[in-house]
Amino acid sequence: MGQWIKAGERMHSYLRAIGFAGARTRTDLEKLVGQIMESPTERYKMAKKDRVSQVEISKDFAERMGITIRGEYDEKGFFHLESYFPYYRPDQVNVKEEIFINKRVDTDAYTGMCDDVRLGVSLIFYLQNSLQYQEQQDKYDGMGRVVAASLCALSSEGSILLGTAPEIRDPAGSAKELKRRTKLIMEARKGNQDAIDSLTIEDIDLFAMISRRAAKEDLYSLVETTFIPYGSESDNYSILGNILGMRLVKNLYTNEEVYQLELECNQILFDVCINKRDLVGIPEVGRRFKGTIWMQGRIDFSSYL
Repeated sequence: MGQWIKAGERMHSYLRAIGFAGARTRTDLEKLVGQIMESPTERYKMAKKDRVSQVEISKDFAERMGITIRGEYDEKGFFHLESYFPYYRPDQVNVKEEIFINKRVDTDAYTGMCDDVRLGVSLIFYLQNSLQYQEQQDKYDGMGRVVAASLCALSSEGSILLGTAPEIRDPAGSAKELKRRTKLIMEARKGNQDAIDSLTIEDIDLFAMISRRAAKEDLYSLVETTFIPYGSESDNYSILGNILGMRLVKNLYTNEEVYQLELECNQILFDVCINKRDLVGIPEVGRRFKGTIWMQGRIDFSSYL
């Protein structure tokens, strides 16, 4: 038991995001594992050689959020725990891109990676349904394939900012501009020098405009949303996103209150789960969430079959 707790220190730090801020000791975690084994919400089993079965057992402690434990049943029917992770289950498709899947070096977990032109950086997320991927591994060889993915995130700290002043925008014009820029980025990836030069000039002009306005205006009135890699973990990000919806739920095991926020960040929609005690400010639609997140996701492997 001690080994998997030590290996899951990062997972442990995000237990508070789903309402387990008081789970600090090995005894606390053992009780949680007992609860999950006793009354699971979902169980996924994959048969292996030598009559050994690998399983993922999940239990919701509130709507769409809970803990998954991974392990094996040996030939005698004894369960051996290998790892665990807290989750917030996504309910909408956020991206449909070419996604590469890689195994993490330190654990039995996997991450997905895709280049989404809306973000400007490679999007890396912790794969929630990794056992399903292992079953499909002979068909999905880890190379990039265009599949649908649903994203969500856990946060251990965050704050609420006021929204920016609303601008009068032409939806058709905005969509046309996004399409134009997306096409330029795709051409630049192929090595088109004209496209690279156009994007470079646009970025220089944008930087000059922000520099001029930053001398007289607050930075957060200029920058509406951000999505930036954070820390040493590849699937952690520092974000600033617009709040489109929210609800306050209660962890049925601990009675701790948790905010579930629907965010728009760099034109991507995803939900963030954060403990009420870790959020500074009162979230409301139209305000913004600023914080660090651990990005998770589920891939619909049937979308490429």
